[in-house]
Amino acid sequence: MVSDEVVDVFDAVGLDKPNIGILDDAFLAEVRNLPERNLAVELLERLLEGEIRSHFAGNVVQQKKFSELLGNVIKRYQNRAIETAQVIEELIGMAKQFRDAANRGEELGLNDDEIRFYDALADNESAVRELGDEILKKIAHELTESLRQNLSVDWSERESVRARLRLMVKRILRKYKYPPDMQDVAVELVLQQAHALGEAWM
Repeated sequence: MVSDEVVDVFDAVGLDKPNIGILDDAFLAEVRNLPERNLAVELLERLLEGEIRSHFAGNVVQQKKFSELLGNVIKRYQNRAIETAQVIEELIGMAKQFRDAANRGEELGLNDDEIRFYDALADNESAVRELGDEILKKIAHELTESLRQNLSVDWSERESVRARLRLMVKRILRKYKYPPDMQDVAVELVLQQAHALGEAWM
């Protein structure tokens, strides 16, 4: 979905509004070659913000990661720490990373919910190194199934239910030998992710 504000920027730079594939290579090449460099930065910033909201709205880890990446690049640009040409290249690079991240679920054979829990588990690099993709995929699948069956409408407000879910998640992580030093962090991240998905599941 392209907002009206972004459409105004498209008009200002004389580009047609793309209907699909906003972040495809041909479109990014067009933006890279715009003579109005500041407008190109604004256009990329707004498009990426919109894509983060629409693609990663329910993915706690990816939304935080890409929001921080985008925020850092724009802050350095506003502080004149990087030139306009460099910020355009960095934003185009981010758009490509973004596209890859959006397609990862399909590549890993995980559905939309499972990839969100996979990302929560893979946020810990030592877990990725020790367990590898296949085990993390199994954990993500089991977590998705178990949480979906055990979430109640007011679970996030009832400490007794939260405690039971926390134990259930810990049991699943231990079963697959998830690194013990990072289990507590992973449990909290998994519960944050469940909270983000909760309304859609009810």
